Amino acid sequence: MHRYRTHTCGQLSEREVGATVRLSGWVHRKRDHGNLLFLDLRDHYGITQCVIEVESDVFPTAEKMRPESVVRVDGKVVARTPDTVNTNLSTGRIEIRITEIEILSQADELPIQVFGDQVYPEDMRLRYRFLDLRREKMHRNIMLRTQVIASIRRRMNDAGFTEFSTPILTASSPEGARDFLVPSRLHPGKFYALPQAPQQFKQLLMVAGFDRYFQIAPCFRDEDPRADRAPGEFYQLDVEMSFVEQEDVFQTMEPVIHGVFEEFANGRIVSPSPFVRIPYKEALLKYGSDKPDLRNPIVIADVTEAFNGSNFQIFAKQVAAGSVVRAIPVPGGAGQPRSFFDKMNEWARGEGAAGLGYIVFAEGEARGPVGKQLDADRLNAIRNATGLKDGDAVFFACAKEGAAAKLAGLARIKLGEDLDLLEKNALRFCWVVDYPMYEWNEDEKKIDFSHNPFSMPQGGLEALESKDPLQVLAYQYDIVCNGIELCSGAIRNHRPDTMIKAFGIAGYPPEEVEKRFGGMLNAFKYGAPPHGGMAPGIDRMVMMLADEPNIREVILFPMNQRAEDPMMGAPSEVPPRHMRELSIRIVLPDPKPPAA
Repeated sequence: MHRYRTHTCGQLSEREVGATVRLSGWVHRKRDHGNLLFLDLRDHYGITQCVIEVESDVFPTAEKMRPESVVRVDGKVVARTPDTVNTNLSTGRIEIRITEIEILSQADELPIQVFGDQVYPEDMRLRYRFLDLRREKMHRNIMLRTQVIASIRRRMNDAGFTEFSTPILTASSPEGARDFLVPSRLHPGKFYALPQAPQQFKQLLMVAGFDRYFQIAPCFRDEDPRADRAPGEFYQLDVEMSFVEQEDVFQTMEPVIHGVFEEFANGRIVSPSPFVRIPYKEALLKYGSDKPDLRNPIVIADVTEAFNGSNFQIFAKQVAAGSVVRAIPVPGGAGQPRSFFDKMNEWARGEGAAGLGYIVFAEGEARGPVGKQLDADRLNAIRNATGLKDGDAVFFACAKEGAAAKLAGLARIKLGEDLDLLEKNALRFCWVVDYPMYEWNEDEKKIDFSHNPFSMPQGGLEALESKDPLQVLAYQYDIVCNGIELCSGAIRNHRPDTMIKAFGIAGYPPEEVEKRFGGMLNAFKYGAPPHGGMAPGIDRMVMMLADEPNIREVILFPMNQRAEDPMMGAPSEVPPRHMRELSIRIVLPDPKPPAA
């Protein structure tokens, strides 16, 4: 007999009744029933119920075992009586009558319980992550992650892609976030950067002629944490393809994304392929965001002209000064009490706005302070733009275009959630396309890249030379699901002259482009194929499939919201000798003065 086990704790069934077996695992739970001690033994594969009679020689050993101790048990498989069958367990029709038991590792008193659904503070869960991962939900989430990655690899291989590994130590590049820097011992004063993404390397693979690349790639960004973004590091399905246009990328990758989500949807509806395509400008107008949640039936409308020159002076004056008005319909809103509209106004003020105007359409009237100031033609224009009917209501956001879109988008989300309008058990995908190539940086008073600096502008070099940069669109696209961005991608700028011009508009002179991106720029001079790709986030995909609100629930060893690992004690100070080897001296920031 094997030293530790003949079977796993999820393997035995009625077929083994009468056999003598050996199991090893963790003591999941103990239950004392007087003359009998029930012991649930758990391993990676499942749980098996074991029984010890009080007269047994091994009863004293079992009695003193703490939960989560690791033990080996020998015993005979017996069938449970019909009234004690547990259909929730794969082994629920049998139990083990223990004849011998060995404690392989006695557990101390537990800081957090593995059995049960107790809620613990996040820092305690992360400090004892090895215990937290033993809990059923966490174990299930991590196994789901592994299965999703295996499914992705299989689908990518079937689609003709080859997996490559790209370097971890590389040079800094402007990817839109702060780099994690690694000091070089051999080159004092110089630093490597951990890759924010394998962007340049995957493009160089296309130049090298490999045609279809993918990688489950680790990426490192010094960003503040959010519920859908882990601090420090994350993984993405990194993809690049040669001799493709935007639609080729869509047609190749949609079946992969759709297939993975359908495989693990667990009864939820998944958007059929092809996914809806929504231009960026339209997304901001209709949904107030470039991450639209299509489960929400509310569609925002532009009603600026209905207020231009109207008697509702608060909006009319702002429109004359260049503001716009966005209408957020409220289906069935006429049935809401006055307090509902007052609370929405309070919420808007909490978001930094002056408030939200509103109209209630009921019994052929337009009720509320806004409706009383508008004539019939203007009210009809609002109805036509929004599709409103008697019994509905509408809120209005009036501000400069960007601020109005943001407020209207947030109001749309709040109304959808508060009124329970979101489609249930659905995963709704869309592509957001036609992103602007550049945006205005108000802080620095300059033009910046708005998305990916390596993207091909629509219209190529001619567009860069002849159009207002803020009017140039790029071949850039995102996949969004239920209001969460899963993926960014683009058709790449593979022409050296176009790249020099594109970076020049963003304030990078040719010599700096040569210095920072010389490897890729030089490669392009020797024949680069048109190419494009994308990079769906693995962590976010699994978070959605596991139906978890926080990304840390699907990552093995995440950091906390202060970008710390309380289990391993990172980040930590290092010995002075190590700092001297790296030619580094620490200059700490001045402490904050005490509050007055």
